[in-house]
Amino acid sequence: MGIVGKRAVSGIEAAEDFLSNDIAALLERRRERDLSEHVLGLFRSVVRDVPAYARFLAERGVDPERITTLEAFAGLPATTKAEYHQAYALEELCRGGRLEGADFIAVSSGSTGVPTFWPRAARDEYGTSTRFEQVLGHGFGLRGRRTLGVVCFALGSWVGGMYTTFACRNLAAKGYPLTLVTPGNQRTEILRVVRALGPSFEALVLFGYPPFLKDVIDAGRAEGLDWSRFDVHLVTAGEVFSEEWRSLVCERAGIRDPERCTASLYGTADGGVLANETPLSIRIRRFLARKPGAARELFGESRLPTLCQYDPLHRYFEVAERDLVFSADGTVPLIRYRILDRGGIVPYERMLAFVRDHGFEPLPEGAPPAAELPFVHVFGRQGFALSFYGANVYPENVAVGLEQPHVAPFVTGKFVMELRETEAHDSELAITVELAPGVEPTSELSARVATSVRAELERLNSEFLNYAPAERRTPRITLLPLGHPDYFPIGVKHRYTRH
Repeated sequence: MGIVGKRAVSGIEAAEDFLSNDIAALLERRRERDLSEHVLGLFRSVVRDVPAYARFLAERGVDPERITTLEAFAGLPATTKAEYHQAYALEELCRGGRLEGADFIAVSSGSTGVPTFWPRAARDEYGTSTRFEQVLGHGFGLRGRRTLGVVCFALGSWVGGMYTTFACRNLAAKGYPLTLVTPGNQRTEILRVVRALGPSFEALVLFGYPPFLKDVIDAGRAEGLDWSRFDVHLVTAGEVFSEEWRSLVCERAGIRDPERCTASLYGTADGGVLANETPLSIRIRRFLARKPGAARELFGESRLPTLCQYDPLHRYFEVAERDLVFSADGTVPLIRYRILDRGGIVPYERMLAFVRDHGFEPLPEGAPPAAELPFVHVFGRQGFALSFYGANVYPENVAVGLEQPHVAPFVTGKFVMELRETEAHDSELAITVELAPGVEPTSELSARVATSVRAELERLNSEFLNYAPAERRTPRITLLPLGHPDYFPIGVKHRYTRH
């Protein structure tokens, strides 16, 4: 939960608040609280209690006593992983300057493969548990149904699998008839537990990265598994997908109502689950997928972002130069943290008015009540990273593969990486590489480049190694001549990522 005035909400209070209130009551109570008081109270407490943040402001000449309004708060320098989280000792980032307040540390790997550590405490999980309750209880309607939850995110020290498990166990403690099993991203084991345990439950929820869940569903079908027997629901995270992808996967999983049986989470190792899809946001996104002109008008780009709703008292969003910035309490509180995701926010009433002006009624008769929460849309990280099976794939990792002695003489070092969807609607990492002068493309050289890039991605990027299935890790390489106008135009600043 958050900071009210000068006092942090204790773990016991956070647990009691979560466990004793249903999701509708929780959201209504939080909506009635004063946003300005909450945000400024959080800021004051972090200045007082977190040594790193006090130093961060002092080094930039900021007087915290002058931050008395949300307008002044919006003028504070943004924090980033490089300039804040990695610039100070880990204990200095924690309240009281002590790591002892954390009972768990999650790990994410960055562009260099050097891990980043994120201390957390049990009380930090309750806000995230509310996001899961929004999905499973309010969205899916599973509050009173015996449900098997299968965690298909990678386990270990990476954030996704363990965070999901902790949050869902909190729901079980609250009274949800939810039983978890954690095979991780082991496809054979997932199918085994579904066959063995699925018939004993009324509903099945698969938690995982979108392309991996599709792999699991396709593999089950190939082995004769009838997914429609299990009343399947999907909770995804980590990647933007198309509505065509959602429809296809729902068809193959026997899901008849995508709005009430699927949901994507906007989550990061830095801040946990920041927002989540709801039946309302999915309904609006599916409409906008059919109206690209309206989508461009609303989002400012021709591609369709993930569209979620968020609780501003859990994660307070702002937009700075089209990048999302958020503030949140926790063992490591974050103030105006710039996560490098391109996106924007749309107030609830404005969103409903916009789609109604374009001829769409987002709250048709008979639809379940909608939470009156603002919307956040997320395109993902611009210019350098791609999210592949939930792993951030960075140009720096790919470049090392091209710099190896058995590859470097044949290429310039310039490349473009992108995600493509195959005819089978699988996700594929595609890399177009510029050849050195006088070098001709051959299948042998393509294979050599692919093997080298894969080896370095696996060596440098632990998320790639642990998240992406082995059979998907070899990129598809296209070799193009020097100065190819579509990918390597001469005299133009090169971009290594294409979205």
